[in-house]
Amino acid sequence: MSTPPLRKDAARNWRHIVEIARQYVDDGKPLQLNDVARTASIGVATVYRHFPTPEALLETVALPTLEKLLRRAEDALAEDDPWVALREFLAAVIEVMLTDPAVPPVFAAATDTLERTGDLKRGLAAAFGELLAGAQAAGVIDSSVTESDMTPLMCGIAYAANMHSALDPTGRATLGLRYLDLLLTGLHRP
Repeated sequence: MSTPPLRKDAARNWRHIVEIARQYVDDGKPLQLNDVARTASIGVATVYRHFPTPEALLETVALPTLEKLLRRAEDALAEDDPWVALREFLAAVIEVMLTDPAVPPVFAAATDTLERTGDLKRGLAAAFGELLAGAQAAGVIDSSVTESDMTPLMCGIAYAANMHSALDPTGRATLGLRYLDLLLTGLHRP
């Protein structure tokens, strides 16, 4: 079932709410719907009508990045070299985790508010599983490494890079990619 398109004024309000929420997230401010409404100069009821919870708004802010990451996963799946494919996908994940502050809490959430968020997260998990299995089948990564091993390792890389708070997001992403290379060097079976 599809939802009817929004009226022009409602669509404009929706976009403005998401833009303000994006600013809040990027600035590290808590995403409170009443605060977003006040900053956007939009009625609180309008904000709640579009986004019944802060989680729904946060997921909406994260969706474009998650969609782009899924496209990168699909590109990685089309790569002929399984090692390059796995490395490229994991590098994309690290970059996203370190440059878009909306994504880590959405990844970490036990439940998803929006159906689209769940679809994207499942698609990313499936792609990662395929990439890891392909690398293992090619003998380029230790066959004992599991998806559940890699998740905390990736989170650890993001955490370690974020400890360098003097760096901007691009600098932290660069550092995170260096840490990822160190990890993958240890897992690689030439």
